Amino acid sequence: MPPYDPSAFPPFAVTVDLVVLTVRRHALCTLVVRRGEAPYQGRWALPGGFVRADEDLGAAAARELVEETGLCAHDPAAPPPVPSNGAHLEQLATYGAPDRDPRMRVVSVAHLALAPDLPAPRAGGDANSARWAPVEELLGEDALAGTAEAAGTAGESAAEEKEGGPAALAFDHARILADGVERARSKIEYSSLATAFCPPEFTVGELRRVYEAVWGVALDPRNFHRKVTGTPGFLVPAGGTTTRQGGRPAQLFRAGGATLLNPPMLRPEV
Repeated sequence: MPPYDPSAFPPFAVTVDLVVLTVRRHALCTLVVRRGEAPYQGRWALPGGFVRADEDLGAAAARELVEETGLCAHDPAAPPPVPSNGAHLEQLATYGAPDRDPRMRVVSVAHLALAPDLPAPRAGGDANSARWAPVEELLGEDALAGTAEAAGTAGESAAEEKEGGPAALAFDHARILADGVERARSKIEYSSLATAFCPPEFTVGELRRVYEAVWGVALDPRNFHRKVTGTPGFLVPAGGTTTRQGGRPAQLFRAGGATLLNPPMLRPEV
């Protein structure tokens, strides 16, 4: 076997990009940062950065999450972090179009992070500012139409947008965001991941609003209550009630031990 010659192959860099989703004011929102450096200086982008030579992809994603937002990634199998500044973090997909970054050939491994309602993020690194932006604002109304096809189309059109438009995100970040939204939509159908958008103790109504925000649909409260409380291992009573929603006291629940839902919470057709 001939010896391996690294110079025979063109160099390229590896980055991580983060799709951080949360529900704020009953709307699905994502974290964006305004770039402080070229390329795309002044444009909104997903948080992220280059992977260091001495770290793996998960560590790079967790580091960028802290550096650019102040949020900490946590193991989804572990108890929720206290104080509530943690996020569920998982790998989303890899993006490697030759011209996706004008600086050089860059392959990005995107990660999806989910978190409950959080305060204003902290900008850092090469980001001038950071904010929670409604997904509909970034991708257009079609992004919340409830289908994978709509999310894909919105991502492609936003990625092609150069000036103005609903998003004008840097790089191919509109495509990555659309993929992250669709991943979240799909996973809350068959897994308990929707509880990652909720505080440690929550009501069925608060959980329903998570599903409504992520799917972009209105759900019947009684049918939803029946389904989630009747799914084995999904929710367990927390032993208390709350009036934070107004009206009569509502029972508090915690996430149960189930990771897969049987039967699944199927997304309504729209």
